[in-house]
Amino acid sequence: KTGVIYLGRIPHGFFEKEMKEYFSQFGEVTRLRLSRNKKTGNSKHYAFIEFASEDVAAIVADTMNNYMLFERVLMCHVVPKEKIHENLFVGANKKFKKVPWLKVFAKKHNKPKTPEELAKQVAGLTRQQNKRQKRLEALGIDYALPSYA
Repeated sequence: KTGVIYLGRIPHGFFEKEMKEYFSQFGEVTRLRLSRNKKTGNSKHYAFIEFASEDVAAIVADTMNNYMLFERVLMCHVVPKEKIHENLFVGANKKFKKVPWLKVFAKKHNKPKTPEELAKQVAGLTRQQNKRQKRLEALGIDYALPSYA
């Protein structure tokens, strides 16, 4: 039977690799998941660690609760079996790879438009221009806006 602990208030610099090495002194760490921000890749300062034994998890929770590490007081407790979500360890034991969102969006923005997309864009611009022209006419202003099509 495995045991899972919650580790909170984790200081900066104590990431997956360091955690796995540190907590391996207590017993076998089967899975470890540090919560990270999807956008920036930064730590959210809490993690879930699964040990091969419930007893080891209880010992770790007791030992590491209120433990001072890098000027931060860790918060640690055993997570009951009924509280463990089935997707808790999705993406565990993997090195986090930051997605270069700026490059992804730039590539999407800069790709050439298909004829259908261009037609849709021109139709929208024409519709907007017609609205503006009608508004000008309603105000009694005689001005012809330059056309898109």
